[in-house]
Amino acid sequence: MIPYEHKVQYYETDKMGIVHHSNYIRWMEEARVDFLEQIGWGMDRLEALGLISPVTGVECKYKVSTRFPEKVTVRVGIEEFRGVKLKIKYAMYKEDGTLAIEGHSEHGFLDTDGKIISVKKEFPECYEALMTHAGGTFES
Repeated sequence: MIPYEHKVQYYETDKMGIVHHSNYIRWMEEARVDFLEQIGWGMDRLEALGLISPVTGVECKYKVSTRFPEKVTVRVGIEEFRGVKLKIKYAMYKEDGTLAIEGHSEHGFLDTDGKIISVKKEFPECYEALMTHAGGTFES
């Protein structure tokens, strides 16, 4: 897996020149979407099949600030997945390798009517693709 890279944009910073904390959540989402595309189950494919994956929780721990115009590398790993709930972890690194951010996002799976579904039962190929990357290690 290729880690997701994000170049800090000027508009993402505050008056102190530091990336505003809310942007890291957006970068987590960008990295999640990129990860799903890399394993062959991008959001467009999931939605075309009638599978929706809403965020049910998010957490972000700030270690070191990032600034414009740094590049931030986001590593993604599946921390927990049993077919109904997906927990993804993220680690964001500055160009010098310093860990800047650690985070998690949790996602459920619904059909287009809003009914909770089991990916394992309804979409076994997707389940297998996710399970291949589960185990708590970051993709490298």
